[in-house]
Amino acid sequence: MSETIQNQLVHRSVRRFDSQPISPEVFAQLKEATRRTATSCGVQMASIIQVSAPEKKRQISLVSKQDYIADAPQLWIFLTDLYRSYRIVEEKGENTANVRGMDGFLQGFTDAVLMAQNLVNAAESLGLGTCFLGSILNNPERMIEILQLPKLTFPALGVMFGYPGQQPQLKPRMPMELRMFEDSYNCFEGSYLEEFADYDQEMTTYYDTRANGKRSDTFTDSLTRIMLRDAPLRRGMLNAVRSQGFDLALQPR
Repeated sequence: MSETIQNQLVHRSVRRFDSQPISPEVFAQLKEATRRTATSCGVQMASIIQVSAPEKKRQISLVSKQDYIADAPQLWIFLTDLYRSYRIVEEKGENTANVRGMDGFLQGFTDAVLMAQNLVNAAESLGLGTCFLGSILNNPERMIEILQLPKLTFPALGVMFGYPGQQPQLKPRMPMELRMFEDSYNCFEGSYLEEFADYDQEMTTYYDTRANGKRSDTFTDSLTRIMLRDAPLRRGMLNAVRSQGFDLALQPR
């Protein structure tokens, strides 16, 4: 097994870091690995904001409702970025209407997520700990304000990283036969709760061990709570996308 795959198989989210600084050499390697990420059509419609100001980190921690973000050694926010493309097309004297479409938005969003994963792979290969932050989208409009984003940009995903100050347990994942299918989607004939019974038990053991018996939970219970939680700003995320100048092109039903 390659060292790359070995690192990927022990990925875990690290939320506490020690005080060891990241050297300029390591930092340069991480930037270059991120820069070399695959990109749709080669047009590179994603950008990164490295958040260094303590006050901005604090404000983002409030959006995410995760106080440890304020102490992150490195915090990068990955963006869908069609502003750059818009300016180039505009200066070429062409019609910019198509630049605002959802095709470009989704290409940029995908590019941003791929860049984030490349950063995490590179960072973990160098002994750093990482944590993805989808929680930045708890309030996308507030994130846009904090980061002073222009129109035609949108926050996609955050990553914080540094040298780990903790060694969390490896969190179980559901078996691949429940999420990888051949040629067409597989809708299970029987009960989904029965299909997930073994994984539920595995997750119960994980939570019980991690919390020293103070948390009893299952995957299906946790999933249900997340799906039912009241998060109006997240439910209305397309409103924030539209406010940033993107054309949703929604057709009446």
